[in-house]
Amino acid sequence: MARTGVQYEDVQRAIESLMARGEAPSVQKIREVLGTGSFTTISDHLREWRQRRAEKRDEPLSQAMPDSLTETLAVVWKEAQGLANESLVHYRQEADKQTSAARESEAQSQRRAEDAEQRLSALSEQLAQVQARLEERVQALATLTHEREHWQQHQEKLEKRLTLAQEDATALERSREHDNERHQQALQDQDVEWKERLVQEESRHEASETRLMKMLDDARLEKHELDKQHRRRQEQLEKRIERLDAQTAEQRKLLQEEERRRFEEATLRQQRDSELKSLRAQLEHSTAEQSRVEAQLVQVNHENRMLQERLSHAPLPPFVC
Repeated sequence: MARTGVQYEDVQRAIESLMARGEAPSVQKIREVLGTGSFTTISDHLREWRQRRAEKRDEPLSQAMPDSLTETLAVVWKEAQGLANESLVHYRQEADKQTSAARESEAQSQRRAEDAEQRLSALSEQLAQVQARLEERVQALATLTHEREHWQQHQEKLEKRLTLAQEDATALERSREHDNERHQQALQDQDVEWKERLVQEESRHEASETRLMKMLDDARLEKHELDKQHRRRQEQLEKRIERLDAQTAEQRKLLQEEERRRFEEATLRQQRDSELKSLRAQLEHSTAEQSRVEAQLVQVNHENRMLQERLSHAPLPPFVC
């Protein structure tokens, strides 16, 4: 859930609480009472509250008192109010200038501007309290004219306070001028330091550029040498490729011859196998024929033996003379 910022009513209640305790409201005190809120928001609400209160104080005085006393009080009132307004306008202008300068300058000027604004707030509150007291005195003068001298003394005190306020404003102006002088001196010192750094950076840049140019030249020489080595290796590789191509062609030629020779040997082997099969068939046929002839020979031999045995047992015929 989004957090709600500090509202005008919160600041107004905090101011009333501070005034009830007799304390002058300021940005720091209001923030301590509220316990939260940014200084910018509280300062805007406090300025609005003072503006509304000033508008209420600008209302004309009551006419229920004697004319002579009214005129006197009116003159005193206008003079006091004019001095107060001039002082407030002067303080507000100075505070705005200091605030603008503080935003543009360093953190120390910012803190001093905030201190000046708090002092201005305190002085404004003192003036507001003085004006409130003056109103009370004016009302008392309606019935107590013999206190006029007392009011004149009070007016003198007010003038002294205004003088002190003007002296404080002068001191603030001197402090602002002193801060501006210190700021200008700091800017000049910083400018000198930056110029020295620029010279150093230019020197380092030149040295770096020289080193880079030397490295670039070395790299170019190295690249040239590498290109030469690459070209030599490329030439060697091309020659080696040519030799390998020649060897490959020769090997291919030998391989073709070997394949042709193997084909011829395979053809010749097939022919020999065919002849061998034919010879084996002829051998088998010859073997079978030889076996048959041997069987016939055995039979003839047997028959021959039988005939010889018959002849040996047969009687011999008579001799014919």
